[in-house]
Amino acid sequence: MKTILLPTDFSENSINAIHYALDMFKDESCNFYILNVQKVSSYVSDNLMMGSPMGMVYDSIVEAAKVSVDKMIVKLTQEYKNDKHEFFSMVDYDNFTDAINQTVINNGIDLIVMGTKGATGLSQVVFGSNTVRVLKHVKVPVLVVPEHCKYTGLKDVAFTTSFQSLYNMDELELLNEIIIKNNSKLTVLHVVLEHAEATELFQDVDFFNENFDDVSYKMIETNVQDVFDAVQGYITNNDVKLITMTNKKHSFLDNVFKKHQVDDFAFRINIPLLVLPKRM
Repeated sequence: MKTILLPTDFSENSINAIHYALDMFKDESCNFYILNVQKVSSYVSDNLMMGSPMGMVYDSIVEAAKVSVDKMIVKLTQEYKNDKHEFFSMVDYDNFTDAINQTVINNGIDLIVMGTKGATGLSQVVFGSNTVRVLKHVKVPVLVVPEHCKYTGLKDVAFTTSFQSLYNMDELELLNEIIIKNNSKLTVLHVVLEHAEATELFQDVDFFNENFDDVSYKMIETNVQDVFDAVQGYITNNDVKLITMTNKKHSFLDNVFKKHQVDDFAFRINIPLLVLPKRM
């Protein structure tokens, strides 16, 4: 049985991600933890002005949020009528990333599914910012679902890599499971960035050939400024339904983080992004 964390701020994009998760795992037994996190600092000034005891404010905020999460669960249960799925309501009053990490540890979370919304110009929605922080700091896989994205199957899946470190099946376990259950075709999308060492190219081809049945390879040469457009172009032209990366030293995502381009992927990509955590 899978245990999946579904953070929500009650926005349309976070609710859309919840629907995506329920559709994606409709045939699997799952425990879904729906978590709303309230930020302490948002209420401190109001509390001081009103002279209200902090405990009363805390109780009021948490209770109101819990009522909203409970109503959401009732609605989802009635809509999906899936006996394989069980829901749990959670509300925390904490820093967002700390609340996520605590929930992951305390409840044995296998996967986090989050929604994100695109940024326009200098505007950037808070939930999108939280998504990027979770990608950087949590220790379990994270599936990022863009706004308006609906689950339509996972026929074609891409794993994006720079092939600068060896992989193992422990860290790719969820990817392999998704591919098997969806009968997906896997494309290993090798992004060659500037100054890449030729000796490092394709060093893991044998690993993927040995561990995945239906796998092909594609190489994209680009510079760091154009890396998003290069990957997005491939996704669009090949109708890829899910893109996957690892978050480990010398991985493609690690290079993206270092070059400060991660916002491009978290905010602009128009298909779900699965980020697999580091394995020590």
